[in-house]
Amino acid sequence: MAPTPIPRIPPPPARVPSGPAARPVPFLAPARGLRPAPREVFASTPPDPALAPAFGLADCLALGVLPWARSGGELLVFVQSPRHLAAARDRLVAQFGPFLRPVEIPRRALDAAIFTHFGPQLAQAAETRVPPAESCRDIDPRRLCRTAALAAACVALAGFAAPFATFAFVFALATLSLLITTAFKFTTALATLRAEALPRPPLLDDAALPSISLLIALYREEDIADRLVRRMAALDYPRDRLDLILVVEDDDHATRAALLGADLPPWMRLLAAPEGTIRTKPRALNLALDVAQGDIIGVYDAEDAPEPDQLRKVAAAFAAAPPRIACVQAQLDFYNPRKNWLARCFTMEYALWFRLILPGIERLRLPLPLGGTSVFLRRDTLRALGGWDAHNVTEDADLGIRLARHGYETRMIQSTTYEEANCRALPWVRQRSRWIKGYLITYLVHMRHPRQLWRQLGPRGFVGFQTIVLGSLSQTFLGPLLWTLWTIPLGLGHPLTGLLPPQALALIGTLFLGAEVLGTLLSLIALRRSGQRIHPLWIPTLHAYFPLGTVAAVKALAELLSAPFYWDKTHHGQFHD
Repeated sequence: MAPTPIPRIPPPPARVPSGPAARPVPFLAPARGLRPAPREVFASTPPDPALAPAFGLADCLALGVLPWARSGGELLVFVQSPRHLAAARDRLVAQFGPFLRPVEIPRRALDAAIFTHFGPQLAQAAETRVPPAESCRDIDPRRLCRTAALAAACVALAGFAAPFATFAFVFALATLSLLITTAFKFTTALATLRAEALPRPPLLDDAALPSISLLIALYREEDIADRLVRRMAALDYPRDRLDLILVVEDDDHATRAALLGADLPPWMRLLAAPEGTIRTKPRALNLALDVAQGDIIGVYDAEDAPEPDQLRKVAAAFAAAPPRIACVQAQLDFYNPRKNWLARCFTMEYALWFRLILPGIERLRLPLPLGGTSVFLRRDTLRALGGWDAHNVTEDADLGIRLARHGYETRMIQSTTYEEANCRALPWVRQRSRWIKGYLITYLVHMRHPRQLWRQLGPRGFVGFQTIVLGSLSQTFLGPLLWTLWTIPLGLGHPLTGLLPPQALALIGTLFLGAEVLGTLLSLIALRRSGQRIHPLWIPTLHAYFPLGTVAAVKALAELLSAPFYWDKTHHGQFHD
């Protein structure tokens, strides 16, 4: 049976009527145009909770009007502007009668009124926008615990009955995973290096630029608020086509105060996310999506420092792309790459992923897991897909797979956003565990119906999905088994020495060393392509970096079974650009 569709908030009208056709609405008081809303209107006239739902909260957001209360035979209506009143006039008159008292308020005040008084409905919609079949919100931790306990019992029983055979079997899986992921890295990197540089689409004149809404979800980010405002203000894009929405949780008074103290310009607005059943970044983004008016929706993180011309490149990329290109992804890098050893390793890892592998995935037309920031999407397509899965802690990767399942593609552009590298061990593990947990959840969700996934992605896309997601997870969890091969050149022997012929063990060792050499070479190429000034001799130290990922994987697995939707917050603002 097909899942019941989730009601979605429709996109706002592309154009609001104005001019002679916009006839005035009857007034009981003399018609002198719209009046700015005095502060006492909110305090002295409490809202009628039945009016906005009767009109439709979706239409309130889309049309920029809010039926507030009845007073003295009039309907008090907050409106964003006379043009918005003209667009909604017929609906208002037909539903509430001809006697209206419209009061003009800024869009940020209108949104705040809607969110304050109708928060529960908006919170529920934000948490359930994605259809159940493509969301992880129905994952049952108790069922996962039972399945994990059964699997652990089987492995323990096999290990007790035949320890060497069990070790050999799991080691074979790790070796196969290494072979597949190494081939994948080589193939994607080769596709990137062999591809001819596509001509960059010409930048558009200001008059032809589309409107862009930038969404930024913040939680406990008071230390970085002023830098965020400064970095966003450095973007080179016409302000009348730019709409920046900062979403702060309703109980995060410190961040809200810091942002208000940063003197936000008119094109930036602040929203308080109403309380819900979860507190995640994708939930906040869905709330912002409800009020976003841009043709293109962009996502940044609190610590981001994008290149000033990035939005112009995004607009040019969309203008030159066919409709199937629904998403544009910029490259990510760090502005504190040499803070310490961990920052250097993180920078080299990002360089390989964003400079070689992701561009290769795009050129091979495989499902592309998005980054969590500097992602830009066509608004109508994003809304049609239901926005982000509010319960998935890697909503970016999940959205990339959902785009591919529905026939859309993502394009990488030559523009960089600089972030703050998480360069302390414990916060790094916490952040990485969230990513790994999200990959686990994303795999479970999209593999609910493998045949359907095969039909939607096609054979190549299906295999690509398995390699990207399952291959990444298997290397993280099974990598320690392969590290035991380092004992052979050290003369310490190996558990498989008595089980495998010397030639087979030598072949596996050669494969392992070949993968290490190839990884070092690709990291060197990626580092040079990124332009980061990190000495190549730091690359071999990645061998001490990757074990942290296994520690994070253990934490991720434990959280998957106990708190799958818990968002382990990464704190920013520790280091300056």
